[in-house]
Amino acid sequence: MNFFCSQITHPRTAPKRGVFRLFTNSWINPYYRYILLLCIIYLTFFSSSVCAYMLFEADRPLYVGSRPLSMGNAFVAVADNAESGFWNPAGLIQRQGVMVFVATKLWDRDTNAFDSKSIAYCYRNTAFSWGNKIALRVENGDTPDFNYYSLAQKLNSYVSIGGSVKFKRKHPSDYYQFFGYSPGYDLGILFKPELEDSFGVLVQRLNGEKKWINVITIGLYHKILDNLFVSYDGAILLKHEISLENHIGWEYEVTNWMILRAGGTNKSPTAGLGLRFGRFEIDYALIRESKRISSFISGQVQL
Repeated sequence: MNFFCSQITHPRTAPKRGVFRLFTNSWINPYYRYILLLCIIYLTFFSSSVCAYMLFEADRPLYVGSRPLSMGNAFVAVADNAESGFWNPAGLIQRQGVMVFVATKLWDRDTNAFDSKSIAYCYRNTAFSWGNKIALRVENGDTPDFNYYSLAQKLNSYVSIGGSVKFKRKHPSDYYQFFGYSPGYDLGILFKPELEDSFGVLVQRLNGEKKWINVITIGLYHKILDNLFVSYDGAILLKHEISLENHIGWEYEVTNWMILRAGGTNKSPTAGLGLRFGRFEIDYALIRESKRISSFISGQVQL
């Protein structure tokens, strides 16, 4: 159950706050909403935004989970599943109980094979998770293998915070490594004043980087209809020069058990399908990259 839901008795009649008022009960609502959406689409598909760097190699959340991937890697302000520990640890607080998640790349595993998994637990105002992502047979010959340890805390009815510590594991190794070397960290915040809107921020220090902050991702989520929402992530890369990645995604709930998704991640279109069977969910994603189409599948269960 989403922890925000129980805090707002009348979400559709409660007064809107701040910038979110422009999306809902302002007289400029229809025009503002669609103009903003068109600007985001332009930034994602037609602007001169950079291509995401080190998709598989770096300890970034891109490509983790078929649901976020099919939504164009725009998940920082959503972060309501077991893979939230990778995307925005503050979102782990949104579902109570135990969640287990596994994902894998289906096609073209001869190069850049990619797998991820996690287990999360939330009780009342506190949540924590363990996660792992590993890329095999990458071009530089390395085996990027990262363990994530995440903790989240609900501060009040609208705000939660979270953090992750990440360790790169050595390969080859004769023993299981719970931690590793060259740690990095993720710090996240999720602000949800209404059921229809949320705002997320993810600040990251990446493995092997000298700067304390390497990536800042700002996420926006807006529920357009009862069964349709749009999300946007703008990732600011603090490399030698400051650059911007743009990610946008849509999710449309056709029925209680079938969900359609589409998006764009730095000019690459994505699409996917989700199937729900009670507490179990299977997600499938396709992404068109420069030289190939990659396919991913993931599954998760809430206990």
